[in-house]
Amino acid sequence: MPVISSSFRAPFWIRNAHAQTIWATVTQRYPALETRREELILSDGDFIDLDWAGPESGPITIILHGLEGSIDSPYARGIMQRFSTLGRRTVLLHFRGCSGRPNRAQRAYHSGETEDLAEVVRHIQTSQPNAPISLVGYSLGGNVVLKWLGTDPLAKTVEAAAAVSVPFDLDRCATRLNTGLSRIYQRRFLETLHAKFREKNPEQCLDDHLTLRQWDDAVTAPLHGFKDAAEYYRQSSCAQYLSSITCPTLIIHAKDDPFMTADTIPDDTALSATVSLEMSDHGGHVGFVQGSPWKPTFYLESRIPTFILSHSR
Repeated sequence: MPVISSSFRAPFWIRNAHAQTIWATVTQRYPALETRREELILSDGDFIDLDWAGPESGPITIILHGLEGSIDSPYARGIMQRFSTLGRRTVLLHFRGCSGRPNRAQRAYHSGETEDLAEVVRHIQTSQPNAPISLVGYSLGGNVVLKWLGTDPLAKTVEAAAAVSVPFDLDRCATRLNTGLSRIYQRRFLETLHAKFREKNPEQCLDDHLTLRQWDDAVTAPLHGFKDAAEYYRQSSCAQYLSSITCPTLIIHAKDDPFMTADTIPDDTALSATVSLEMSDHGGHVGFVQGSPWKPTFYLESRIPTFILSHSR
């Protein structure tokens, strides 16, 4: 489908990309969200934690967080809260080691890791065979969703999907995150990644000043079977799989996303007939803040459920 223009308009007081990105992470406040945790043992003996919210039955939307995110990420809690008010079930898939306790294996997760998502889908289909499934992914989680939709035959069973602020080309994104103010985000990610690595490998020393690309070369690639960061980026970037997606899919993206450059954004020739790429001039990275400074609203919390519900049985 063609690239479409978003109805999102950034207000005059928060058009800066970094302001959009940071404001949403520090100002979103929600009532307590009642969740139920489930430990899922994976086929390799490791585990992931699933946090459920909403009613006990009905359609299920699986939420995938971004790099080093969790149930405590404002965007994840916000969308789960919104679906709950609509009477819909959600389950947050914590990537390995992101639920507040370390996973058992040396390996962790990465932008192209789709098998854990596949295991969650199979688990839900086995335990609740009549529950329709949809997907929502943010940033790294969005890349995982789109790659899985374009590569796994099991994806044909999914009703609909949405992905936000996706790093379509991981190589170019790694370069962008080591440029200008975007290095702030890189440093934040690397601080928590380093801490987790040191907890599992106290005898190994890594330079505290690695870039994300150097981290992926030294840690992500060898831990997950890639020759180097270049091979990891090449095989895991979702842009190459968009033309193979068959379920209704909405991608929401801002041209000013500080995690990447405009040349990473695919054009309509890269999209399958079921994929819509909704573009806005502003919005930052998983920002999309509207309203006033005193009463901000968050576009994603209305747009995503509207799309998912429009394709739900």
